[in-house]
Amino acid sequence: MLELETQPLTREAFAPFGDVIAADEAAESFPINNGSTTRFHDLARIELLGEDPRPLISIFRGQAFAPPLAIKMLERHPLGSQAFVPLSGRPYLVVVAPRGETVDPADVRAFYVRGDQGVNYHAGVWHHPLLSLEATSDFLVVDRGGPGHNCDEIDLPEPLTLTR
Repeated sequence: MLELETQPLTREAFAPFGDVIAADEAAESFPINNGSTTRFHDLARIELLGEDPRPLISIFRGQAFAPPLAIKMLERHPLGSQAFVPLSGRPYLVVVAPRGETVDPADVRAFYVRGDQGVNYHAGVWHHPLLSLEATSDFLVVDRGGPGHNCDEIDLPEPLTLTR
């Protein structure tokens, strides 16, 4: 098995795969509601492609995993982006690979995501299903609904061992 090490999630490192959703100093922000609220503005590019798309807002409850993990498959959503925002404040892992018809294991990346950061996978970006850490965790998910096939899965030629 090939070994896959995690790296901290940063906007720069994750940019080829999507957006980091975080209320931090890198985000555009400004006061609203007579100054009682700070708006962290336009944190992710939501993509709704294909015929008659509509946005979905869901909550996913992910069971906890503990490294090492065998990463055997990835999925992608060709007709829309998919955003995950943690509601439980716990860290999680994301495993991604660039858009394309195949996945080269050498291009797979893993990120350790703090409990105050979300991610938005761009349409067509390969990613592993939800990998919660520590305990079962809830995530607010924004993705595409409507007609059309919007989930492809691919098995990796050999498993990758994900270490922390």
